[in-house]
Amino acid sequence: MTKYVAVAGKGGVGKTTFITLMLRQIIREKEISILAVDADPNANLNETLGITVTSTISEVLEENKNIKASQDETSKASFFNRLDQCLLKTPGFDFLTMGAPQGFGCYCYPNNILRMYLETLGNNYDFVIIDSEAGMEHISRLTIPHIDIMFVVSDSSGRGIRSAGRVHDLIRGLQADVDKIYLIVTHTVENSLKSLADEIAQTGLQLIGDIPLDDLIFQQDIIGKPLFDLPDKAISLQAVDKILRQAGVGGRFSDSK
Repeated sequence: MTKYVAVAGKGGVGKTTFITLMLRQIIREKEISILAVDADPNANLNETLGITVTSTISEVLEENKNIKASQDETSKASFFNRLDQCLLKTPGFDFLTMGAPQGFGCYCYPNNILRMYLETLGNNYDFVIIDSEAGMEHISRLTIPHIDIMFVVSDSSGRGIRSAGRVHDLIRGLQADVDKIYLIVTHTVENSLKSLADEIAQTGLQLIGDIPLDDLIFQQDIIGKPLFDLPDKAISLQAVDKILRQAGVGGRFSDSK
C-alpha cells in the first residue's frame, strides 16, 4: 500500500532541505519506488535534487481551464496524457512539479481530473513524498486526499515554532485526512531545544527530532552542488535518518566505508 508523506512549513526553515535528505535516505532501501511532488508555489525542490523541470501541472491546468465536465472520455484521456508529460523519471525516483498558482477562470473540472490522476498515479509507488506549501492549498482542495505522515518543519527560533503551530492549527481546521503529525526543528545548536521547550509545548505538536546546523550544507550551496549529493558523513543526513526510523518511514543509515 502506498504511504503518503508530506512536509509543511513556512519558507526558509529548511523544509526543502529535509525533503531532499529524506529522499536521499529512503532510496537506500532496495526496490523502493518513490514519487516526489513539489507542491510549493515557490518550487525549488528540483534544484536541491539536481534535476531540471520543463513542464508543470499548473501549466496543464491553465491550458485546460475551460474544459467542461460534459467532455467525453477521449478528452479526459488527452488531459491525462498531457499530465503524464509533466512526470520526470530518474534512476531513484519520479518527480512532479505543481507549479505557480493558477490564474483567473474556473478550474473545478480540471482539478477534479488532477485529483483522479494523482490517486491513480500514486498507486504505482511505495512512497509519495510531497513538498507542501504553508497554506495547504492542495490538501484543502483535496487534490492530495490523504496523508499518512505530515512533518511540520520549523527553524530554531521562537517565531518559527509559533509559525509551525499555526500550520498545525490550519491542518486541524481543514479537518484534513492526516494520520500522524510531527514537528522537526532545524538549524539547531547546543541547548536549542531546551530553550524552545515552552514554545514547542504550546504548538501541540509532537517533536520527533531536530537537524543541527551543518557546514556541509552551506558548502554544497556555495559550490552549486545539489544537496542530494551531500557526503555520507554529513551530520544532517544522520539526523534525518534517525527521524525517519522513529517515524517508521525508513532509514537504515549505512556508515561510509
